[in-house]
Parts: sequence; C-alpha cells; structure tokens
Amino acid sequence: MDKPRPLQDIFLNEIRRQKTPVTIFLVNGVKLQGIVTWFDSFCVLLRRDDQTQLVYKHAISTVMPQGPLDLHEEQTDA
Repeated sequence: MDKPRPLQDIFLNEIRRQKTPVTIFLVNGVKLQGIVTWFDSFCVLLRRDDQTQLVYKHAISTVMPQGPLDLHEEQTDA
C-alpha cells in the first residue's frame, strides 16, 4: 500500500502547478508575494517579476493562495 503524501506537498504542488499567486508570511512578520516555482523538504522558490527568492520552510508561518484550490482532486491522483 502506498504511503499517503503529506498535505504540505499536495498543497505546494497544486499552487506550483496552477501558478497560483501566493502571499507567504514569515515567522518574523515579513510578507512575501509571488508564485511558487519549486519546493523540496527544506525550502521554497518564490518568483515575483524577474526576481527569485529562496525561502527556507522553517522561516514560513503561513502560505495564503490568492485563489481557491481543489486539493481533493490532486489527492486522488496520487
């Protein structure tokens, strides 16, 4: 039996795949905005205009997509 994928991975993959703009709040209160282009277990690449930022996950407090996501469909594809 396959292990279920972590919700974090499903969520980040869906916003990456759909190129959904997001607002990321860091634990120190800084607000970042952009599109997630890549992620792994430790960090997220966030692109805005012509700049890319590498953001470490341990510094992230909240990720808010600017549009609705359908995570149930993504989860059944796994």
